Amino acid sequence: MHKIKQRNKLSSMEKLSFSGHESFQCRNLWLKKGYEFNTAQNKFTNDLAVVELGVGKNMVASIRYWLKAFDLLDDDGKNKVIASTLFDSNVGKDPYIEDIGTLWLLHYQLVAANKASIYHLFFNYFRKQRIEFSKQHLMNHLISECNYRDEKHSENTIETDIGVLLKSYVRPNLKEGSKDIEDSYSSLLIDLDLIKAIAERKDWYECKNEFRATLPMEIVFYTILINPKFSKSTSISFYHLLNDENSPGLVFGLDADSLLKYIQLISEQYDGVVYKEDAGVRELQFNTKPKASDVLEAYYEK
Repeated sequence: MHKIKQRNKLSSMEKLSFSGHESFQCRNLWLKKGYEFNTAQNKFTNDLAVVELGVGKNMVASIRYWLKAFDLLDDDGKNKVIASTLFDSNVGKDPYIEDIGTLWLLHYQLVAANKASIYHLFFNYFRKQRIEFSKQHLMNHLISECNYRDEKHSENTIETDIGVLLKSYVRPNLKEGSKDIEDSYSSLLIDLDLIKAIAERKDWYECKNEFRATLPMEIVFYTILINPKFSKSTSISFYHLLNDENSPGLVFGLDADSLLKYIQLISEQYDGVVYKEDAGVRELQFNTKPKASDVLEAYYEK
């Protein structure tokens, strides 16, 4: 009975998506360019888009894809509030993504939005099975997920998606003078160092649970406050913060000790927010809960 209920729940989920990026990882300034292009009410399907954006036709489609994947556009294709909060030239907090906290926030958006399935599945589920992995391990996991959902997707498409994910996060190991060096180092998310190549094992990678020195406490708190599973609760179990879908523990790859440090910092920083350990029960409790937008505003005003 339990398996039947789980299958029914999965069947109501959005269909998996492994294409749309035209084989391009998101580049450093693409989201800013795309935001401004969209704000001017230009159309990505217009032939003049290649001139306006200064990229090839396939890259135009890729920029539009990444705006959606990072959950910066609504269902009508208009910029969401978070997009203008970050990228607006006049009031945006970090238009050119110079703050590492913005990268962590965008990473959370990418994983939690589940518009690009591989990122949601990788950080929420695959990593629970394997910290060290090869491309084939990830391929097997994704194919298994497709089969479980009774969906058919091309293995070539999935393989390309795996390549884009790795180019998005893994620092390249290219020889000086390589023609691909500029392209490889322009990947938006590589400075997070979330996924690393294992030097002594060819084509193997690791994504450990560990302390993230560049991850701001305010970004962690913001993601807790906007998570639908947590947003209406007056108390949240530490276990759920570590292990639930789109939790800070999973999305940011934190071990228990590291997450605890963040939770303690949050409780020290914000009045009405308390961390309690009682009879083996660990909880983040809210007597008053700050607005997520206020937490983000305060971070960028520091």
